[in-house]
Amino acid sequence: MSRNCQVTGATPSFGNSVSHSHRRTRRRWNVNVQNKRYWVPPLSRHVTLRVSARGIHTIDQRGIDAVVADLLARGERI
Repeated sequence: MSRNCQVTGATPSFGNSVSHSHRRTRRRWNVNVQNKRYWVPPLSRHVTLRVSARGIHTIDQRGIDAVVADLLARGERI
């Protein structure tokens, strides 16, 4: 399963690792994805989401109700 955030849509980014001798090799920066379980009152059940640290912050600011409504409107499976 890819390391994507369900809330923010963040995906891994790619670039170069540069050594002391300035040789370049490809590398990847993964997203800090966590599995978090939230209680959603409108659905009357728990929901497990794969969210990044920024996604957790977004949920704290906007509320789980608003975030889940956006996910359902987007057609994402919860």
